[in-house]
Amino acid sequence: MSAWPQLCESRTVRAGQAPGTVVRCGLVDTMLADLSVSVVYFFEQALDEDRVTAGLARALERLPVFAGRLRTVDGRLEIVCDDSGVPVDSYDLDETLAEAMGRVTMPTARLVDPVEASAGRAGGLPLFTVRISRLAGGGTALGCSWHHAVGDVQTFMLLMRTWSAAVEGTELPPAELVQDQDAFLDEVLPAEDCGRPGFRLPGPEEAALLGREVAGALRANRTVQVYFGRAEVDRMRQELSAQAGRRLSSGDVLCAHVVSTVRELDADAELRWLTVPVNVRRPLGLSAGLVGNLLSEIHLPWAPKEGKAALAQALRAGVEEFAAEHLNLRSNLRFLESIGRERFADCVPLGFDPERRRFTFSNWSRFGAYDVEFGGRRPVFFSPAANLPLPWVSWMVEGFEGSGYLFTVVLPAKLAGRLRGAEGRAVLHRFRDPADVLPPAAGSVPKVI
Repeated sequence: MSAWPQLCESRTVRAGQAPGTVVRCGLVDTMLADLSVSVVYFFEQALDEDRVTAGLARALERLPVFAGRLRTVDGRLEIVCDDSGVPVDSYDLDETLAEAMGRVTMPTARLVDPVEASAGRAGGLPLFTVRISRLAGGGTALGCSWHHAVGDVQTFMLLMRTWSAAVEGTELPPAELVQDQDAFLDEVLPAEDCGRPGFRLPGPEEAALLGREVAGALRANRTVQVYFGRAEVDRMRQELSAQAGRRLSSGDVLCAHVVSTVRELDADAELRWLTVPVNVRRPLGLSAGLVGNLLSEIHLPWAPKEGKAALAQALRAGVEEFAAEHLNLRSNLRFLESIGRERFADCVPLGFDPERRRFTFSNWSRFGAYDVEFGGRRPVFFSPAANLPLPWVSWMVEGFEGSGYLFTVVLPAKLAGRLRGAEGRAVLHRFRDPADVLPPAAGSVPKVI
């Protein structure tokens, strides 16, 4: 074997039947249609690939959008559930499990075959890809990439739970396709919402700046991953909850702690904004099995002098107060309709504002990332993979073996170096006790701090 992946087998997995369903993408789906999302699952053991791919075929019967293809009809994007299939490639990789886990966020990791999102708009390209890497020592990396027009992270996790159930022979979870996203939202959304769209049209000067930011992202930015153990997070929650005078969640305190630490290391005392995507299925009373992009956002102003507890408390209040009237989906629809589809490419999300160092924090915990089992094998690690490293973007998900939390953040290179350095580590892990027992896998990946 070689350190470079060696292709062993390539196949296209299909359900074996094409329902022919046509899903009319909504305006928000169309705005996201230049984006793909990539993640990797790591297993300590080899997987039975025939059994895994047979389970995927059955899962695609339940969720045919992942095996479909995009097309444009009268200027509107659609997903045709034609069972064109999902490419599944298997590679041999001369790296250990720990080495592969340590490189997962590096652009050179090659553990995923990223979906070609922009090119996929024209049709003919897959909306979901799978790469199986057989690692030295018997471990496996399962890399998955999906087109954002298909759905959000809950949609992807629904596919993974369905795939797992199909492999294990247990009951498949319910799934519901929305065939016309905008028409559906028009029925379920309140007539009025917060009134603030989540997109903006930058002027020529800002557009040029954002273009340079994207073009130079690989050179200018680095991805840092931090693991927080369960006991460490419990201490953090107790201290910040006492300061705030109310009970805070793990997501509240971890976001506040990491954002505050970054601002401290950056000597940044300015008022900044934080954007937090929120799954709207719960506040709208919708089924958890509903497929699509059903996200709104919370936008919070915060200055470091206010302290971590204040930011954590603001996050908690924002989540608790997040009800139908706080959504911005109808405002998004009105805004996008007002500018016309020909200007969609000029829009950017409010959360993408690197000049003003605006953080975006996505909480992927409690979506069931570790509720996946293939032939009795459960993942020991799950992580976002290398996409375009845009600065001030962060994700949180359960950590090694589903215990504790993994916080992934993209920062300018020098600031990332300070976060990885002795001072950054000391501040980040101020709540860790040397006697804390961490999962065995946590100690084997030195690049996760």
